[in-house]
Amino acid sequence: MDLQLTGRRILITGASSGIGLATARMLAEEGARLALCARDEQRLRAATADLAEITDVLTASCDVTDRASVDTFVGQATDRFGGLDGLVCNAGRSLMRTLDETTDEEIRDEFDLKIFGALNLVRATRKALADSGVGSIVIVNAILSRQPELRLAATAAARAALLNLSRSLAGDLADDGIRVNSVLLGLIDTGQWQRRYTEADSGVDFDAWSAEIARDRGIALGRFGTADELAFPITTLLSPRNSYMTGASLDVGGGVHRYV
Repeated sequence: MDLQLTGRRILITGASSGIGLATARMLAEEGARLALCARDEQRLRAATADLAEITDVLTASCDVTDRASVDTFVGQATDRFGGLDGLVCNAGRSLMRTLDETTDEEIRDEFDLKIFGALNLVRATRKALADSGVGSIVIVNAILSRQPELRLAATAAARAALLNLSRSLAGDLADDGIRVNSVLLGLIDTGQWQRRYTEADSGVDFDAWSAEIARDRGIALGRFGTADELAFPITTLLSPRNSYMTGASLDVGGGVHRYV
């Protein structure tokens, strides 16, 4: 099926690894032109060097919590491509701590990254996406936003706020013809989990270690997901073929969600 993404201009944050990088690769294969950012530009360029052989790629360092940094990057992208058709707000992290273990500054940092990490990009790209006529925003969030865990208390609260904000943005941007949808991830095999596996020094391989965690967390499919399994719904939500879908949130968590 043609997703009608050939030549579309898509901006992705947090694109140097994991879900952001997998999404960039999938979009490149669909013929999209890409504006990619991450904090570490050298790492980003190394990770995406091969994509320049497939499509037109702009890479730059950007701090999504800094409005001036975001405005600069969005300006570079619109100058390079003559506009934008899609935005993927993917920059994020998880803080594995209970509330008692979390400082006030860390809580503020979580909300700053989750809320302004998306809102700064939405504000900066709004005009270009409206001018596109097929503008689409995908916000990468987590099932944690609806299903909090005590050991991820601050992150869960910030993600819940982001999910609420995303729904408000869908209504606010509808008059501009911009769609806003969320993808809610479960446990995904990314760099964060690989680091935790190394730190655990469990004596078993990653598949066995992660399968035990999956069982403990109640994941119906019994395993972690992959970045590619998130990249696919993100890519399809950006497609003009999804033109009647906005304000939605898709769970991609192997059946870990417990709510109806």
